[in-house]
Amino acid sequence: MNKFGYTKLSSSTVDLDKANFDVAKKMTEAEQSFTFCISCGCCAATCSAGNFTEYNLRKIQLMVKRGEIEPLREVIARCMLCGKCQMICPKGVNTRHIVLQVNKLLKAPVAKEELTDKLQPADDREI
Repeated sequence: MNKFGYTKLSSSTVDLDKANFDVAKKMTEAEQSFTFCISCGCCAATCSAGNFTEYNLRKIQLMVKRGEIEPLREVIARCMLCGKCQMICPKGVNTRHIVLQVNKLLKAPVAKEELTDKLQPADDREI
């Protein structure tokens, strides 16, 4: 946690055992321009929220693609949905829709089948 009370967005290592690629898959289905991002940084450079916090849309998209979901829960709500990032994007990525979809996907209830798949074989608890 830094002096402003925010945690770091992500580390340089990705634990693939804990990665959740479901959000990235659903994001690609919901917003196809999500795959157009070339990580140029224009969105991060123009972001009003990024000027005052550690919010960085480029890092958020990278975390989604890496399957790092837990850090997103805290960070995604910082977006002010002003649309500057979308206007400046050279590839026409619909960044506002991406932020809204990620927020929606993070709040969606987990299906019972998904919970069952994540249980260890030795775990005999009933869900």
